[in-house]
Amino acid sequence: MSERNDTMNLDNVLNEDGDRLTYEGANEPAGHGSAGTDETWPGRSEADADRQPEAGGAEAGSFEPVGGPAAGESPFPFYPPSKPAKLMNPVILAYVGDAVFELMVRQYLVAGANHKSHYLHKEATSYVSAKAQRRWLELWQPLLTEEELDVVRRGRNAKSGNPPKNADPADYRQATALECLVGYLFYEGRADRLQQLFAAGLKDGAAGN
Repeated sequence: MSERNDTMNLDNVLNEDGDRLTYEGANEPAGHGSAGTDETWPGRSEADADRQPEAGGAEAGSFEPVGGPAAGESPFPFYPPSKPAKLMNPVILAYVGDAVFELMVRQYLVAGANHKSHYLHKEATSYVSAKAQRRWLELWQPLLTEEELDVVRRGRNAKSGNPPKNADPADYRQATALECLVGYLFYEGRADRLQQLFAAGLKDGAAGN
């Protein structure tokens, strides 16, 4: 649940010294790891590099990254927690789930054709605000297992501090519950389940509410 109002300028990311950050190969000629190729992307095969998203970008109800892990694998390497997910504090699960959910949203948006920073920021906010996340959870509710519903209850009842001034307390609790579930599934390594729920929310119009 992101309540930030700042817009990230994707073309001018600076480090602490004020220098513009670049990725490996950014200053090399095209065809040698430049922005026009995928050669600097770790883990991408030549076959993946040749694949292109379909015209129009990502479609509602679809979350099919180009390349990347197979269904059921972790979406990226991470450090395992010091205890099983089922024993973790729901506030900590929500802390991680917040980041994971926003990353899924950003990946989905960047899979589309419009890469203007203002558009990406505005669209992402419509997915990850407390109000929007409450809507996501309402759509997910009928699809959840007993195990998942128990995680949601733990997240909803967790004492996670005071909500932001511009967030409704009821929305905030439901959003925390959703983030708790996302964090739990992430640490359980259930990337396929996360993708399934995300696609279900897109199909039923969770975004933009």
